[in-house]
Amino acid sequence: MIKIKLNKDERIDDLELNNLKIIQNKNYFCFGMDSVILSDFAKNIKSNSTVLDLGTGTGIISILLSAKINAKKIYGIELQEEVAKMAYKSVKLNKLENKIEIINDNIKNLEKYFKKNSIDAIVTNPPYKKQNTGLKNENKIKLISKYELEACLEDFIKISSILLKDKGEFYIIHRPDRIVDITEILRKYKLEPKLIKLVYPKINKSPNLILIKSVKNANKFLKFEEPLVVYNNNDTYTKKILKIYNKL
Repeated sequence: MIKIKLNKDERIDDLELNNLKIIQNKNYFCFGMDSVILSDFAKNIKSNSTVLDLGTGTGIISILLSAKINAKKIYGIELQEEVAKMAYKSVKLNKLENKIEIINDNIKNLEKYFKKNSIDAIVTNPPYKKQNTGLKNENKIKLISKYELEACLEDFIKISSILLKDKGEFYIIHRPDRIVDITEILRKYKLEPKLIKLVYPKINKSPNLILIKSVKNANKFLKFEEPLVVYNNNDTYTKKILKIYNKL
């Protein structure tokens, strides 16, 4: 393993997949289960695809996808310089420089880097919370990761529509209470929802995450995939979650 100089409060975590590692900072926004679930949801992206990971954070989705799909290239886009540097170090740590490139910029500026209609697939785990929904007293890095301060949901969907090829795929994870907003904006930008998967914390609880796959300029036909339940009633992980985490 390549030796990487860590800054204060940075640590290396084992992703328990193909010996992959990731660098995180306990003072920043650390990845959660949603990123792992999204990478699994997008595992059927076609071979030799050029993929964008919008709002990559520390690079978690890009790194996991590098092991799950046979991509031509994965570009992780991250606005915050400190976080993008961690993502780059994680890419280097895993010797993935030929497969993953980190771009430190706002997703609104991506037409500087990519031609219209040139990307095969886009994945995103965007900020879930609207700007005006009770900002909390957290550091700026956490706030930008959680709230739509620098780019809103429509910005993520609009730029994806511009960059995706015809029939290109768009994968997003979000909160179920935003489903109307999401589907409305997707159709506005010609990204037709084709597959929805709901994630439940437990079988008797309401869903707390939603996964949506859309296809650019596709016909209208929507399917619901079997729901994903995270915990059994005894608070242990379900078999499906264990399988996603490579524990089975």
